[in-house]
Amino acid sequence: MSQLTCPAGTVLFSPGQECPGFMRLTQGTVRVSLTAANGREVVLYRVGPGDVCLQTFACLTDGRTYSAEGIAETALVGEVIPHAGFRSAMTRDDAFRTEILTAVARRFGDYEQLVEDVALTGFDARLARVLLRLVDDQGHLAITHDALAAETASGRAFVSRRLRELSRLGLLETHRGGLKILDRKKLIAVSHDER
Repeated sequence: MSQLTCPAGTVLFSPGQECPGFMRLTQGTVRVSLTAANGREVVLYRVGPGDVCLQTFACLTDGRTYSAEGIAETALVGEVIPHAGFRSAMTRDDAFRTEILTAVARRFGDYEQLVEDVALTGFDARLARVLLRLVDDQGHLAITHDALAAETASGRAFVSRRLRELSRLGLLETHRGGLKILDRKKLIAVSHDER
């Protein structure tokens, strides 16, 4: 087992790369995303303390290489359990195995929600959910339209149009490099609209 510390912005893994071991975070967040050949990106999920990266889990249990990219969104602190140590713990340590499989089940639920959001939920509701999930306590969100497009599995131009409309309705105001939520209650109502 080795200690893991790295600053925000560090690329932890990329498509085609072999997995060095199982990462257990005690602090920080990793953003896991896929990028298409045309450059369009979609955020699959985030990994924090107590979470499992399905990309890593698949690599360790099925011998695959990574198919997505993992980037430290914040500074990270944790440990990396080598491949052999992970397999041994999964076989011999009931508590470890239960912890990992429970985290995998939670992550699978996140995937189900992503598929539901993309396939069955209207875009405004999906965008509102992302904004509400990422906004800070003061109602501010430092994010670009490109990043919101990745978060919502959409195109930048469409995100920009919908943000303009939400701004026109008085729900938020946009500024360079971010936005501010002006009417959280109305934005919550939009997030529940399943059209």
